[in-house]
Amino acid sequence: MSADSPASARSRRPRACGKPTAGRPVAPSRRAPRDPDRLASLDAFRGLAVAGMILVNNPGSWDHIYAPLRHAEWHGATPTDLIFPFFLFGVGASMSFSFAARRARGDSRAALWRHGVRRSAVIYLLGLFMAAYPHFDLATVRLTGVLARIALAYLAAATLVLFLSRRAVAGAAAALLAGYWALLALAAVPGFGPSDLSPEGNLAAYVDRLLLGPHIWRGGGGVYDPEGALSTLPAVASVLGGLFAGDFLRARRHGVASAAAAVPSAVGRHGADGRASLAMVLAGAGLIAGGLAWNVVLPVNKPLWTSSYVAWSTGWALVVLAVLHWVVDVRGLRKWARPLVAYGANPILVFVASGLLAKQLIAWSLYSRIYEAAFASWAGPVNGSLAFAGAAVVLWLAVAWVLHARRILIKV
Repeated sequence: MSADSPASARSRRPRACGKPTAGRPVAPSRRAPRDPDRLASLDAFRGLAVAGMILVNNPGSWDHIYAPLRHAEWHGATPTDLIFPFFLFGVGASMSFSFAARRARGDSRAALWRHGVRRSAVIYLLGLFMAAYPHFDLATVRLTGVLARIALAYLAAATLVLFLSRRAVAGAAAALLAGYWALLALAAVPGFGPSDLSPEGNLAAYVDRLLLGPHIWRGGGGVYDPEGALSTLPAVASVLGGLFAGDFLRARRHGVASAAAAVPSAVGRHGADGRASLAMVLAGAGLIAGGLAWNVVLPVNKPLWTSSYVAWSTGWALVVLAVLHWVVDVRGLRKWARPLVAYGANPILVFVASGLLAKQLIAWSLYSRIYEAAFASWAGPVNGSLAFAGAAVVLWLAVAWVLHARRILIKV
């Protein structure tokens, strides 16, 4: 009989009443206690971002995609342009909860920073492996990318959070956005001059060409990189936006717990405060409006990760998180969100594995064959392309669901 079987668990169960007999202490539970600060809505938000990444990264054909599932060609934005900043926002919100929990357990700031360095290094190396796979041409392998940006932005944000006050962190976020705007507007690029925001003439692209050389992203003709070096600076502010949202939700959650202890009738039956959702919606709407106003002088642009884009996308992240918080945490309607929560439990694992599988299918010349035979043949090129992407979402949901059901967390 397994040591964890129900029968053996009953044999170890302490008596329900009375004090333990001397010399026979009550055995602690083998099940890890539930984190009282964990928010299902935040898990669902992170899972939504991962599912979105898989959907837009795995069309059956890149030539046949519905417009909302494409990135904007340059200035402007589509719904797809919200997915990556949502993920970074989720990284920041999770940082608020995880750092607070580890500090409460007695971890020092230095220990947390060392952990952050190790985590960033692992994420960056995973991104490098993905970029090189399956040919491993190190002479031209891309040194930047989604995982590289996550790693660098996370490490920079963690460093600020661990060693500065929250007021100073807010000042740093504002300085990053204002400073980046000033650099794009005032710095003169040789051959183009200042304030040139064209794909080739902007300062961020010029810096990427200098630093990355043959390791730059090839999708833009080798003249700019959408996850380049300089544009990582405002991406740090995207993470910090999520951090402050996490701080707000933690503070409200603790305040609600105190109110429930003093006046139980003051708190809803699901133990969350709906006023927090409303506050986030209002703050998000303000940031969206601010981003659109900023767009007049500094266009919303994902490849450049402009400061106006940070404000606009962070606003939408707040609104979406607020809606999830209201539905999942306040109203307690959690069953529908279980697929998103499963996705959010192992986000890096699912993202890496899905990317590697797609690359391997391409290397075997199976990717397009599967699309044409199993999807385009009955749904047509565009709908078939969408159906292929949907199938990828379902496939990786099955994997994430099994891992989540078995409580397997691959932490990076």
